[in-house]
Amino acid sequence: MIFKPTLLLTILLLVTATEEQWRTAQVNYSWNFPQDHWARPGFKTEWWYFTGHLQAPENGQRFGYQFTFFRIGLSPSLPEIGSEWATQNLIMGHAAISELPIRHVFSEVLYREVPFLGGFGSYPDPLIAWSRAPSGSDRRWKLTWNGEAFDFEMLDRSKKIAFTLSTSPLKPMVFQAPNGYSQKAVELSAASQYYSFTRLATQGEIAINGQKFQVTGLSWMDKEFGSNQLTSNQVGWDWFSLQLNDGREIMLYLLRNKQGNTDFARGTLISADSSVHYLGPEDWTVRTVDEWKSPVTEATYPARWLLSLPEEALHLEIVPELSNQENRSQIVPQLHYWEGAVSIQSRNGEKVGQGYVELTGYGTNSLPAI
Repeated sequence: MIFKPTLLLTILLLVTATEEQWRTAQVNYSWNFPQDHWARPGFKTEWWYFTGHLQAPENGQRFGYQFTFFRIGLSPSLPEIGSEWATQNLIMGHAAISELPIRHVFSEVLYREVPFLGGFGSYPDPLIAWSRAPSGSDRRWKLTWNGEAFDFEMLDRSKKIAFTLSTSPLKPMVFQAPNGYSQKAVELSAASQYYSFTRLATQGEIAINGQKFQVTGLSWMDKEFGSNQLTSNQVGWDWFSLQLNDGREIMLYLLRNKQGNTDFARGTLISADSSVHYLGPEDWTVRTVDEWKSPVTEATYPARWLLSLPEEALHLEIVPELSNQENRSQIVPQLHYWEGAVSIQSRNGEKVGQGYVELTGYGTNSLPAI
């Protein structure tokens, strides 16, 4: 039922060859909420992304988690081939639990958008996206709208992980650029439509290695969609989502070229009162001060950072909660990336927040996450 990796790569090459047929991100995109939380057909790629820090009140055990659904467009419209197996999308799911500071467990699914395998709902049906769980697991992965924010669940019996989580917003939704038009390069065509819920109260249940935990905590949600987000010279990105204890949030991304240099960078600062300040590369600096090499992929990732936003009087150290938080696909060759829970400290060592960092395109012949 799952596409073989070689077939998937062939399909993606064919999709790239017909790029002119796809809708592209627009500066003046006309947003329509809540409908835009659902799938946006006609754009080539789209994802719903959740990360968070959770804790079990009964014993204090801490967790980081990730849950992502990707819609990968194969054709801007449904092929007219007279078959119920005809599809215009793939649905890919990535999920992970970091049991801090002990272990990191990753799970994935990849299906065609067809009945019984996976699909995308339509507003106002609460179901946004779903797929079958991995082989041997008798439950669906699901993402639903609960009227205020999102609920989601996953199960992978072979990896011995599962979670069912519900969220509610503590701050309003924000656009991650003026009107949500997020540029990824100097070329205006390289962009996505991008918004976030940067502080979501979260509760539910996590299961790992035969143990179940009732948990509460904070999450971050991103939604992006577009058709040409990376240029031919870009190989990956470093992305930061940071939640400070004083009520502020920071989003930063740095895109890298084939020479390993920062090609394009942007950011957003959300104040405690929910006002939004967009950041250019001149407003902040981030410096890597440590590295971690994967014993499996042999990719070397940045592993500790010093971040400064002088106008905000912020000088922070970003520290991974667990070194090995690498996600390694067994379905798509060369797809591996680091997606990890981090602690945020002041320069004198006081903990001042928490967050997540995503690092893609590291290692020989590696692929970005989407």
